[in-house]
Amino acid sequence: MAFQENLLAHLQTGATTVARAWGITRKDGVKLGFTDHDCDLAFDGFQFRAATGLTASAIEQGTGLSVDNAEAVGMLSDAAVTDEDIEAGLLDDAEVVAWMVNWANESERSVLFRGSLGEIKRAGGAFIAELRGLSEKLNVPRGRVYQKPCTAVLGDPSCRFDVSTSGFQVQTSVEQVDQRRLFDCGALAGFEMGWFTRGQLRVVSGSAQGAQGLIKRDWVAEQGARRVELWEDLRVELQAGDEVLLIAGCDKRVSTCRMKFSNLLNFQGFPDIPGEDWITSYPRRSGGNTGGSLR
Repeated sequence: MAFQENLLAHLQTGATTVARAWGITRKDGVKLGFTDHDCDLAFDGFQFRAATGLTASAIEQGTGLSVDNAEAVGMLSDAAVTDEDIEAGLLDDAEVVAWMVNWANESERSVLFRGSLGEIKRAGGAFIAELRGLSEKLNVPRGRVYQKPCTAVLGDPSCRFDVSTSGFQVQTSVEQVDQRRLFDCGALAGFEMGWFTRGQLRVVSGSAQGAQGLIKRDWVAEQGARRVELWEDLRVELQAGDEVLLIAGCDKRVSTCRMKFSNLLNFQGFPDIPGEDWITSYPRRSGGNTGGSLR
């Protein structure tokens, strides 16, 4: 752990005025600051609030590629972290920086930890957040998977398909909500039934703006409205009249990539890979010896 020279000199005096401060930057750009000092602090674009009751365990750090980790414990409050924020996923994978700072001279400070928020638990009006170090990213599996279906996500850099292309997304208003999972979106002319199955729903207006979910299936209800069902409930309440963006779905098959999206050159699967019964095939005089099914 390397300290700033001025802070190190301050610590060596024996009579110190230091505190810890945590800065959290959410994915939507909102910054939250916390400190265990009894007065608010401000630096690096953060306002570190003293009334949040946030405390943290000792940070475990090691050499090499071992994962740094810690926990932060705080109170749920309207002024800091709310239960609704956590439920909506606004704090998921948020960037975290922890400092040791001389509260009498805020320019004397040193970074103790840098990483992201992991699992967050709530109980008794408080939350416990796991702090994951930068080396945690190295635990994510990398590499290609050899399989017949496509491994890309529609619209990602490997897929390269522009989901904003006309005919592959539509913005509409929600007419009816059923338990945060079933939505009636009015009649959507020009989109065949099932067009959005395996696609995405993104909320673009209202109190749930920014929320999104994966579409399990879509179909035309009796009244002619397009009904959309998600795999999981939205984390926030969606109201009738809110605007949502529906993005077409992809079932990862080569025929869908060719016929629905005309994107075969970017298909990331291996449709011609031999099946498991290929190892039991044998030469024969009749039929095709293509490595296909023996039946």
